[in-house]
Amino acid sequence: MASALLAMIVANTPLGGAYRELTHYPIRLLGGMSVEHFVNDGLMAFFFLLVGLEIKREVVDGELSTWSRRALPGLAALGGMVVPGLIYLAINAASPETLRGWAIPAATDIAFALGVLSLLGKRVPVSLKVFLTALAVLDDLGAITIIALFYSSGLDYMALAGAGLTLFIMVVINRLHVIRLWPYLLLTAALWWFMYQSGIHATLAGVAAALTIPVKRTPAQPDAVDSPLHILEHRLHRWVPFLVLPIFGFVNAGVSLDGLGVGDFLGAAPLGVAAGLFFGKQIGVVGACVLAAKLGLAERPAGATWLQVYGVSLLCGIGFTMSLFIALLAFPNHPHLIDSVKLGVLCGSLLSALGGAAVFLWARPHKSRQAETE
Repeated sequence: MASALLAMIVANTPLGGAYRELTHYPIRLLGGMSVEHFVNDGLMAFFFLLVGLEIKREVVDGELSTWSRRALPGLAALGGMVVPGLIYLAINAASPETLRGWAIPAATDIAFALGVLSLLGKRVPVSLKVFLTALAVLDDLGAITIIALFYSSGLDYMALAGAGLTLFIMVVINRLHVIRLWPYLLLTAALWWFMYQSGIHATLAGVAAALTIPVKRTPAQPDAVDSPLHILEHRLHRWVPFLVLPIFGFVNAGVSLDGLGVGDFLGAAPLGVAAGLFFGKQIGVVGACVLAAKLGLAERPAGATWLQVYGVSLLCGIGFTMSLFIALLAFPNHPHLIDSVKLGVLCGSLLSALGGAAVFLWARPHKSRQAETE
């Protein structure tokens, strides 16, 4: 958030011109790829690799390892993606050129949402932190699927075949119980290149590669400390949150307000994004949770009140990283529209963070949990 704020400040000072030159500066060693392009297609592949590793770990030996555990966060994630998209489409119904951005408010930023929960300390039951983690992981999986299906174009089938062959080799060496990381990392680089050439967004190579990284060393300890997946995830956690994401935020959040009027703030696209994140997420998530409980499909997280569940649903409206990323894919040739949409993402995410924190500060703990504390 600090890097995004810094980018906003720099973009609206006399340094704004230098900032824009920096983000569009061509890197000769990468064939003229701009700094912005390198960050969004290259560095962000490490973010998606980490997301993929987290998804696999949770499914194999975590909070998504059984169908009963997947039910509530799965339904909540689905509701939290469908309702924001519908709100965006409703607001943009009379604006065909912006309909492509329907998926921007559908994503939750797990890092920021969990960060807010962590700041609230003991006010938040552990079960809600687990629930939000599982929900956000499934939400990321949904966002990745949307990117693959709706934001890929001009496919090069030869490159796609190369990507498929590379992924097949990674699956084979996994089945052969190859546990050294370097063969997987080399093949991941090749997979990224093929996907970059194929027309499917290159960052998805990170997710696909993550699913082939071995997680089991012994039947008794599927997530052992020396598991290849555990080792790689631990190493990426040193770099992705503190280097990749701040760079991404700085490069992409620098919106110049020069030339943007009230109409741009209240345009169909930014309004649809902000409303989708703030209203759509809370309606979709808490609505799905209540419906699942009423129908007996799942139970409310242990030790949590419905008001606290509502607080989590508000925090799901923090869509910073993934929402900005999808915005770039939705309107690649409309920089002015991207700037206004970014404002919608920032406003919707900020309102959701403040609203969720306020609910938890006001909510009383569950009676059973309060008694245990006393």
